[in-house]
Amino acid sequence: MSAARMKLPALVATILGAGLTLLSWSQTWFELELADAAASSTGEVIAVPGSIASPALAALGLAGLALVAALAIAGPAIRMVLAALEVVLGGCVLLAAGLSLGDPIAAVSPAVTDATGVSGSGPTADLVASSVPTAWPAAALVGGVLLVAAGIVVLATGMRWPASSRRYRSARLAEADGTVSAAALGRAASDRAIDDWDELSRGDDPTGEPQGDDRRP
Repeated sequence: MSAARMKLPALVATILGAGLTLLSWSQTWFELELADAAASSTGEVIAVPGSIASPALAALGLAGLALVAALAIAGPAIRMVLAALEVVLGGCVLLAAGLSLGDPIAAVSPAVTDATGVSGSGPTADLVASSVPTAWPAAALVGGVLLVAAGIVVLATGMRWPASSRRYRSARLAEADGTVSAAALGRAASDRAIDDWDELSRGDDPTGEPQGDDRRP
């Protein structure tokens, strides 16, 4: 596939990566079970969403969606800068999700505090009987991989992407047959208004009859 044809796949991969990051952030990441002494009822399971386990993913996902629009209209030089930012953004998603999976007790600690009122990493860890991850942390990792891969593709091919197809056309002041267009009439009226204002500024009345040398046939 040529470099010019990689624009659409790269943008789609960015959308998918950012969207998957946002979606996983809003879903349940861990199913937390408290120790019997802390639980209000035996065997109570608390669903810990990504917004608690890895709150930074919301901002990272929104930034990824913003990059899509910027990449679509940016010039080659700015596109390279945005591509580097996308690689860093994807790396941050991987880091945030990886830290939560690597230390699930720390990730669910705020939920334990909300349920029991106990704070501090040590005391909350003692109250956790089990913390089982769901598939959504892995989905966030996939989103981060897509963002990194899309950023690398843009870095490799972005300089040769086709330019934006937006065209700017100037307004026609006259038609081909010599008739004056509406734009020309509007411009003429605007010019007359400016001339009248200039005459008023000089103390002349633009509505009165011309006098002296200003009299016209």
